[in-house]
Amino acid sequence: MTLAYLRTAALSAATMIGLAAGAAAQDRIELIFSDVNPAEVPRSKAMTDIFAEEIGDAFDFKPYFGATLMKQGTELVGLQRGNIQMAGLPPSDLAQQAPEFDILGAAYVVRDQPHLKAIFDSEVGDQLRQIARDKLGVEILGTFYYGTRQVNLRGDKEIRTPADMAGVKLRMPGGESWQFLGKSLGANPVPIPYTELYTALQSGVVDGQDNPLPNDKAMKFYEVTDQIVMTGHNVGFGMLLVSSMVWDDLTPERQAMLKAAADKATAWSDQQYLDQEAELVAFFEGEGLKVYTPDVKAFQNHAQEMYLNSPLSDSWPEGMLDAINAL
Repeated sequence: MTLAYLRTAALSAATMIGLAAGAAAQDRIELIFSDVNPAEVPRSKAMTDIFAEEIGDAFDFKPYFGATLMKQGTELVGLQRGNIQMAGLPPSDLAQQAPEFDILGAAYVVRDQPHLKAIFDSEVGDQLRQIARDKLGVEILGTFYYGTRQVNLRGDKEIRTPADMAGVKLRMPGGESWQFLGKSLGANPVPIPYTELYTALQSGVVDGQDNPLPNDKAMKFYEVTDQIVMTGHNVGFGMLLVSSMVWDDLTPERQAMLKAAADKATAWSDQQYLDQEAELVAFFEGEGLKVYTPDVKAFQNHAQEMYLNSPLSDSWPEGMLDAINAL
């Protein structure tokens, strides 16, 4: 056996290995993920530290955070056009093309994190996933809990029912649905930009605001308010989406891999936010704020009656609210 022969054989073997490696690399499925959230928050870390690790080398996962790839509000169209393959979006973004999703942002429809999971584990979740697939061309892999909005007020007036909110100037984000949410609590909603809210509270332009507890701490609203009323009127969450075009091309094994990775990532992220909320009650009390729970059932009844008597509920699928309330 000559040296030349050995060199030729080695070269042939190396070529075969290279071709096999190239084929394996080509078989990796690109998943470009876009999100407006910063990279350091728990839900983003869940994608980079857990989701990416769980899907391994079968996928080429490329995450972009802080709206660095796509502007907020453009991601759904990006999924539909194939510019990106995955995104994390709130129900309000899906409602722009599928109004049925508006129900998930109304007051007291989603009650808390366990209820959110129960909704998407039920027939209601099946119905929402079918709507997302048929109307939007996306698959819902799971939900990320962001926190529950509570009412944060100046002064010492005790709030027990919606009637106690009469005349309260409550800052709410701009837009019809957000302003109606404030009205459904019995308050007088005032649209003020988030960046101007601290000063508005400090000067008395508004009497209060609503946000999840982690936001209250991050923005130091506790410095210019006196109480937190645990109304729990709105649950903030996003949905982890993948393009149906990508999903349909996956083998059942890879579909199962994506779903299992999503389940693990969202569960970890949810727990981080739940832990933060539990710890923050003690923090705010330590800062001198009164933290208490009102008659939540009275708020829920009042809010849902207002929604059902308004055009905002026209797009809600028939029977869905009753099904959600029963969970």
